[in-house]
Amino acid sequence: GLPDCPFCGEVAGRELEAHVRARHGHLLGAPGTGNGEQLYECPMCSLTCTNIHILEEHVDLHLEEHNFLEDGNIRDLELAQQLQTEEDERQRSEEKKREREEFKKLQRQYGLDNSGGYKQQYLKNMEREVDRGSMQPFEYHKRKADMMECLAFGIDDGKTKTSGVIEALCKYYQNDNKDVRRVWLSTGVDHFHSSLGDRGWGCGYRNFQMLLSSLLQNSLYNDCLRDTTLIPSIPKIQSMIEDAWREGFDPQGSSHFNNRLRGSKAWIGACEIYSLLTSLRIKCQIIDFHKPTGPMGTHPRLFEWVLHYYSTDNEGGAKVVCTSKPPIYLQHQGHSRTVIGIEEKKNKTLCLLLFDPGCPSQEMQKLLKQTSDGTSLKLLRKFLGSLKEKQYQIVAVDGVLSLEEKAARCRASQVLTSEKIP
Repeated sequence: GLPDCPFCGEVAGRELEAHVRARHGHLLGAPGTGNGEQLYECPMCSLTCTNIHILEEHVDLHLEEHNFLEDGNIRDLELAQQLQTEEDERQRSEEKKREREEFKKLQRQYGLDNSGGYKQQYLKNMEREVDRGSMQPFEYHKRKADMMECLAFGIDDGKTKTSGVIEALCKYYQNDNKDVRRVWLSTGVDHFHSSLGDRGWGCGYRNFQMLLSSLLQNSLYNDCLRDTTLIPSIPKIQSMIEDAWREGFDPQGSSHFNNRLRGSKAWIGACEIYSLLTSLRIKCQIIDFHKPTGPMGTHPRLFEWVLHYYSTDNEGGAKVVCTSKPPIYLQHQGHSRTVIGIEEKKNKTLCLLLFDPGCPSQEMQKLLKQTSDGTSLKLLRKFLGSLKEKQYQIVAVDGVLSLEEKAARCRASQVLTSEKIP
């Protein structure tokens, strides 16, 4: 607060009057009022007092008021600081909560939230159907028994499989003379779609099943696949990827999944497919189309790469080329599909043919009884403007590896598994 004496600043305390009279009396004395009274002027507000005691009380009031305001300001400042601290803590707490929720959401999205895997989801979804009345209890028990048997043997139950589509397409294109100049198709591929057990996260595994269905029909891969004569179930594929990790493939990817896929709903992508195929001595490569190469966010380089893949060694003049090439695994953020061929139109534009694991069997069946107008081909056709994700990765199979080549690729995958397309 202010010092006691308003004139010189010394602390006078209770002796203010004596101090003021002795030291500053000449300042307090004001001209007389005519009746001989001495006048005293307040140095703070210029109020004139007729008595030194009145002045002292008056000055004390000033001092008290000042101290009160000072205390009040300090209290206001403390309160403001306290409120700010509380607000900062609340924001930090909310930010942490948001981060936790985002992390949990990501864990859920990528199947790493310990909520169980294929079997648990299959049973839960069947129980829901029973509760809704869309499945009878006896059917639930039969399907549960079938599922447990397939899981015990590590094989897919085949209930989401559609076979014969490639053969039907070959016939369709032979007779179609509209706008397709040439078409190249993979060797036979079965279509697999997501089931009650993997809906929402199983696309990577389903595309691997599609690729494997084609490789199993090709004698070149007999030796690599002698232990895999039937299409494996999703939990079995998860075990196979874990086996590849244990061999030393892609330690970075393995640690991302805490070295475990079985019993989870973990999404897999191109790196896991690469590791799995290479561990089986199947020669493949990942190509990364890491940015658009055409206008409006399109990827013409991707289309040209696929055309080159199918047309190499298949340059003959036939309009429909049923190649011996396996299909291609195609990955983008959040989903993956299988490329089973490519059309070149009469106006030279290209159109990819894709199997999508999200497409149910009843839709795929329409392709088997292909009508002459080809309307159901809309399920498969993807033009340049249809593929506008920021990035795409493909895994393409091309032969068999020796044990030495497999070991070299395992070492290389510990550093880099992706070749960039500029």
